[in-house]
Amino acid sequence: MPTNYAKAKWTGTLKEGEGKLNFTGYEGPFNYKSRFEDGPETNPEELIGAAHAGCYSMFLSALLSKENFTDINIETKATVVLGQDDGPKVTSITLDCEAKVPGLSEEKFQELAAAAKEKCPISRLLACGTDVSLNAKLIS
Repeated sequence: MPTNYAKAKWTGTLKEGEGKLNFTGYEGPFNYKSRFEDGPETNPEELIGAAHAGCYSMFLSALLSKENFTDINIETKATVVLGQDDGPKVTSITLDCEAKVPGLSEEKFQELAAAAKEKCPISRLLACGTDVSLNAKLIS
């Protein structure tokens, strides 16, 4: 399986500073207003939502493909809520999925949709204790 990379750079204080997020095909700004107020730039929670929606949609497609469905159209929106719990914390993510799969019953769709929610890699990351390691270096 591949290893993926992303970078973030932050300069300045929390409220007056600014950052850049960078990963394959994307580089964009983020700042205090985009994260805690309503600024136009992106923020880490929005990127988690995009990752979760994309991962979920692909996993659901894989489950549908295993059932021999080929005319598959899935659109998923993730709503990520940043709340408070002894500091900022993602308190919930809601996945809203609409799929068009001719010949699929509602019962089978609900079964596969629930399985995709439980088993897509980003759902697993968010639901359990993924090992996060840190290499920190102070540059003088």
